[in-house]
Parts: sequence; C-alpha cells; structure tokens
Amino acid sequence: RRAQYRVSEQNPVPIARNIIAAKIQASKRVLQRQIRNYGENAAIQSAVDALNISLRLLKGADGLDVVRGIEGDAAARYFGVFGQLLSEKSGFTFDGRNRRPPRDGVNALLSFVYSILGKDISGALQGVGLDPQVGFLHADRPGRDSLAQDILEEFRAWWADRLVLSLINRGQIKPQDFVTEASGAVSLKADARKLLFQALQAKKQEKIVHPFLDEEVEIGLLPYIQAMLLARHLRGDLAEYPPFLMR
Repeated sequence: RRAQYRVSEQNPVPIARNIIAAKIQASKRVLQRQIRNYGENAAIQSAVDALNISLRLLKGADGLDVVRGIEGDAAARYFGVFGQLLSEKSGFTFDGRNRRPPRDGVNALLSFVYSILGKDISGALQGVGLDPQVGFLHADRPGRDSLAQDILEEFRAWWADRLVLSLINRGQIKPQDFVTEASGAVSLKADARKLLFQALQAKKQEKIVHPFLDEEVEIGLLPYIQAMLLARHLRGDLAEYPPFLMR
C-alpha cells in the first residue's frame, strides 16, 4: 500500500492514462460493433472518429486534468450516440447520461450495473492488499472507493453497457419494469432487479482469453485479475499497468 500511496501522490498519470486508453478503445468497439451489425450510421461513425482523436491526444497527455478532460470529451461523444444502439421496438429512449438519481430506465440500469461491479472491484482490491479508496484517476473523496472507480472504467463499455443493451434489445427488460418516485428518480422493480442479477451472474461465468495473461478465465474473475496486475505493477514486477482490453 505504501507504493500505492506514493504513486497516487507523485506520479498517477501513467496508470490513469492506460486505464482511460482501454476505456475509450472499449467504447469505440461497442460503437463499431453496432455499425458492423446494422450498417453505416453517420452519427455513430462520427463518434468513432472522435474517439480515435481522443486516443491520439491521450498519448501526449502529461497531467491528470488533461487525461480527465480527454476522458470527459470521449464519454460525451460515446453517450451522445448511445441511444442509437437501442432497438426502436424496445420502447426505451436515451437522451444522455444522468445519475444521482437516474431519471430514466436506461440510466437506472447503467447505474445499477456499475454499482454492482464497483463493489466487486473494491472487494478484489482489498483481497490483493490495495486500498480501494486511494485512486490514480478519480480524486480521493470521503466515502468513495476511488481506486475501484478507476478500474471500473475498463469494464463500463465492454461489460456493463453491453449487458444493458442486450437486456433491452432482447426485450428481457421493458419500460414497465421501472418505478418513478415523486422526486423523479427512476428505479428497477424487484422482479427486473432479480433478472438483472441473474444476467450478471451468467455473464460472470462466461469464459474469455485474458489479453495480457493469454489464459482462459471466467469473466467474474476479471476484477481480481486486474487488481492483482495493478499490485504487481506497484511492487515493481511489471513495468506498466496492463489495463483490461478485449482483443
């Protein structure tokens, strides 16, 4: 943990940059998959082009604020077209990311899955001896597991967003599966929450070849594997932190 605190204070940029590069690559691939499956779309292609520019800019980013700015711009471009990935038959619409509280079904689903994965990552970080609250990209804030939020960036598009898109586009979750509170906050009904948990558990049992380890692993082990790789980097066993990015 001493190495973690030192790097967080003195030189967080290389780790933050690697994490955000993986996040933007994964976001780009979600959009490219849509074009591949459903044909050319000018708005989505424009977002892909913008993400390519973000990746180029990121290579020269030498400060945390620069990295965060590039990440913010890339996220805005990605979520600017995310609604176009939803099937018209689904009955869902998406006008951009909102949270605390989420104000529509898509945002409620995204926030719910992010929160579950974030807790998994926090547990994995503690398991390898790292402090989940001291991050490299996200600023330390009381009550926030900043390092877990850092690692979560690698999994948002590839794992969480694609799971949400799949549940909506296959009609497994419908607009009537949500409750709107008087405050405008939207949340999942109990049955839909159970279905989402089951889908997430099924996803965790799927196997992939880990791009860095080059071994077949269960998706559910990814938070632990990335925590372990980060710990190895901080101990000096790995020259760089290898973020998770599916081939």
